[in-house]
Amino acid sequence: MPDIHIDDFYRDTAKTLVALYNNFPRPLSLYVEDIAGPDTPDEFGLHSKRHESCLSTFIWLGNAGYLNYASLIMREALEAATLTHQAFILLNSGLNSDELDPTAPHGSEGLLINLLRRELENGTSGSLAILVKGVMGVFSRSSINK
Repeated sequence: MPDIHIDDFYRDTAKTLVALYNNFPRPLSLYVEDIAGPDTPDEFGLHSKRHESCLSTFIWLGNAGYLNYASLIMREALEAATLTHQAFILLNSGLNSDELDPTAPHGSEGLLINLLRRELENGTSGSLAILVKGVMGVFSRSSINK
């Protein structure tokens, strides 16, 4: 059984990092619907599992050190979200072939942010998952070395 929720996590992570990078260094109100799409609340007004999963991704990214935010806006958005210094530096770096993809372009095309953008536009769930896992691996190794 495929783990669709993990594929959604990788896609939400990539979209979140790209959105915050595109707005950097200005704080951004990061809305769940901008990342996961429109919500379909149930008859009691409770958010869908998809919406809640995306919001949980935001909070996880904050706890893991990828982003900072001032507060939660109800269960709709993060207020004043920004990339952390470490995440910004990581997204502006390239990966060598041992770390991720030996066919990745060099120069500005090979920057992680541009690889994420390209995968979101043209990639498959599988290729996006591989890229996001690679980004997370580099991030965790750089966190350990701090």
